[in-house]
Amino acid sequence: MHIWGHFRTITHHKLLVTGYCFRIGLIRQGLAHDLSKYSPTEFWRGCRYWQGNRSPNNAEREDTGVSLAWLHHKGRNKHHFEYWIDYDLSNERILAGMPIPRKYVAEMICDRIAACRTYEGAAYTDRSAYTYYIKGHEKLWFVHQDCRDQLKFLLEMLAEKGEKETFRYIRQVFLKTPWEEQKRT
Repeated sequence: MHIWGHFRTITHHKLLVTGYCFRIGLIRQGLAHDLSKYSPTEFWRGCRYWQGNRSPNNAEREDTGVSLAWLHHKGRNKHHFEYWIDYDLSNERILAGMPIPRKYVAEMICDRIAACRTYEGAAYTDRSAYTYYIKGHEKLWFVHQDCRDQLKFLLEMLAEKGEKETFRYIRQVFLKTPWEEQKRT
């Protein structure tokens, strides 16, 4: 059991996301971000599987075949695209990604930056979150196309223009202008 290590990791991550959310004007989301990680279901599994350099959910999944902590987490946190999966009424698939409100996409960006900073440490660059996204984006068939487009756009901006410009854009444009208008500019 790695109680202190896990507590430090999730608290460091949460405080980073809180600060990023404050910078883009999402105060309430920043304060509430990932509080479920402190619940018994997630916290004790995280302590058991903590390694310090990656998500304990992956270690739990490798050990047992499923991460009960992750199933609990994704069902309570709207900044995860898995939260937005529902039945596909078009009958093209059984399940499909639903449109995600931009305030949760923005929190998702903050979450990805903080996760990369937390697990990469000194190796982190503004390109880290984009690189991580690109490695797995082909597997995201179940995510709504607008969300995939928004994630790629914002993470690419982060990689090319940095945190300060990306957060300014999220705060002043992304959260205030319809996505269709943003795609035209």
